[in-house]
Parts: sequence; structure tokens; C-alpha cells
Amino acid sequence: MRGGPRLAGIMTALALAAIWPLAAIAHDVAQGDRAFVTATHGPAIAAFLYLGAKHMVTGYDHILYLIGIVMVLRRLRDILLYVSMFTIGHSLTLLLGVIFRTGANSHLVDAVIGLSIIYKGAENLGLLRRMGWSIDPRIAILSFGLCHGLGLATKLLDLTISPDGLIVNLISFNLGVEVGQILILFFIVSLFNIWRTSPTFPKGTMLTNWILIGCGAAITFDQAKEFLTA
Repeated sequence: MRGGPRLAGIMTALALAAIWPLAAIAHDVAQGDRAFVTATHGPAIAAFLYLGAKHMVTGYDHILYLIGIVMVLRRLRDILLYVSMFTIGHSLTLLLGVIFRTGANSHLVDAVIGLSIIYKGAENLGLLRRMGWSIDPRIAILSFGLCHGLGLATKLLDLTISPDGLIVNLISFNLGVEVGQILILFFIVSLFNIWRTSPTFPKGTMLTNWILIGCGAAITFDQAKEFLTA
């Protein structure tokens, strides 16, 4: 057991090194996709479905947070409940943020997204409980879902999106995000269900949560630095 904290520290350091080059582009929109969105006029359902799914599948910050959510859940009912809370928050701020052009500083939003990953890892490890913090996890997941959606809405607001077909394209994009989320969840849940049969699962999940904390810290620090130096 004495080697556990040391190994956790090593794994966290490796995670920081791996995530650091990506931290600056958390929740960003690829240049090719930017050009497509800017040039699109009128409904483009299939294209925006694809872009939404692509955003989720390649959005490592979303994936890290989803890993933290489902890691400690065993029953399908609980998984559906908690992920639905995240989806509601994410969809709400994405749609309303773009429609009503209500954004925020993207670096601050991405820093909060990093904090949400730290929070989930710390909650899974029981660190918050030891500190006397008692927050309904459903409310926390909904709140951080709102932040995740606001992050993408803020990025989309930086683009010149045609009002022609805006609602249809936004709904298509959001549906694409949910399709991508289902694909990612299927893979993550299947992996954890297989891993739970292994004796390495308890210590492995501890290390995984420390890695989540390390990755969240890298995102938060980098985005805070970008905000302060902008």
C-alpha cells in the first residue's frame, strides 16, 4: 500500500505530460470545421450531425468527465440518470447560448471545465467527503453540464454563423453531440464492466481518478494562464 501514493503521483505526472500539449485547444473547433460553418447558409442536417458527433468523440475534456461519472456507477438506471443530467445541462446552454448570443470568455469557461474534471476525480476518491463537503452529485453534474455546453456555445459564437437554418443546424449539431456521447459511453461502460471482474480494479480506479485530477489541473492551469496573458 505504501507504493500506492507514489504510483499515483507518477501516473498523474505522466497524464500531465500527455495532456499539456492539448490543453490549449480544449473545446476548440477545428479550422476546417470553422470554414465549413462560416460558409454554410441554410439547413445542413447531415453535416451538422457529423460535426456534433465528431466534437464529442474527439473532445477529450468531455470524455474525461464522462469517465469520472460512470466509473463509480454499476446500475444502468443510475448511468442513464446521471448522464441525462449532464446532457440536459450541456444541451441547454449550447442551444440557448448560440440562439441568444450569450457567451463568456472561452478561457474562463474551459478553466471551469478543467475544475469539473478535478471535482469528479476528487469526489470519486472520497476527498470531498473527508473535507466535509456534501453536494448532491446530480446537481453538480447538471451544473458542470451547463459549463460544458457554454464552452462550445462560446466557441461557436466566435464564428460567423448564418441565421438561415440556424435552429435546424443547432439542433442537428446537438443531436450529433448526443450520438457521439452514446458511442463513447458504450465503449467506456463496456470497458469498466469488463475491468470490474479483475482484481486490479480497486487500485486501478484509484489511479484513474488521480489521472483525472492531473488532467483537469493541466486544463485549468493552462486556460487560466491564457486568460491572464490575453
